[in-house]
Amino acid sequence: MHKTEISHNQNPAYGQRALRLTCLIGAAALATGCATVSNPSPDDPWESYNRSMFKINDTVDRALLKPIATGYDQLMPDPAQNCVRNIFSNLGDVWSAANSFLQARGHDFFNTLGRVLFNTTMGLGGCIDVASMNGANRIPNDLGVTLGVWGLDAGPYVVLPFLGSSTVRDGTGTAVSFVTDISNTTAILAIDNVPLRNSVLGLQVVDARANLLDADQLVNEIALDRYSFIRDAYLQRRNAMVNSRRNGVSAPDYTDDKLPDYSDDDLPDYSDPADQPAQSGQPAN
Repeated sequence: MHKTEISHNQNPAYGQRALRLTCLIGAAALATGCATVSNPSPDDPWESYNRSMFKINDTVDRALLKPIATGYDQLMPDPAQNCVRNIFSNLGDVWSAANSFLQARGHDFFNTLGRVLFNTTMGLGGCIDVASMNGANRIPNDLGVTLGVWGLDAGPYVVLPFLGSSTVRDGTGTAVSFVTDISNTTAILAIDNVPLRNSVLGLQVVDARANLLDADQLVNEIALDRYSFIRDAYLQRRNAMVNSRRNGVSAPDYTDDKLPDYSDDDLPDYSDPADQPAQSGQPAN
């Protein structure tokens, strides 16, 4: 026990992690005490808390996630990144199909299920998005949207620790997914090998963050207030997703309406023997 304590205390990496954690906690405490909004937006009555949590999440992101994601994006070849992203998207499509089923949207359910089967087999386990190449685009879906289709109001906007933008309804969907262990990470969590499972989860987080690097840069360039811009964009997107399904808007029709018509309506009628063409070597009447 004594040797273990000495090795920990003398380990430089351990000290650096402790220092970084202390800095993060200090920044979080500072952010919590600074953000106060006297007239919050009607859609964001908890704006004072949300801005504080937004700063905490942003501090953690800048210190840990963003540098790792940037290194991953620079070092990992694009084909490999696309393969990893497609595999995780394929796993997410399983969860999207389940929610389309819960929303009684059979067309979306079968299209998404077909995407999963097609990409898993022809796309080498989802590495290649063969379905999108053939016009079967993704139909994103989750439990928060399902609750909205069932009639649950979105409720106030809320920034969740580490997870970011949400609403009371979406947060409820996230909590239910965590408690029931049914989500787009279900297949990953089912891996018995703990080091492998944690590595895959870490890769999923890093890949998701790397996928947002361009969007993050765009927000920094055009947004006067990052918090308000991200909040409004999130609420608009989620409302559009729920309203489109409430109003019965169908998923894109993947059939090709420009296929030639091979029906025999315009073919000549050969029911009369006199109208039949002459056979080879025989003169026509």
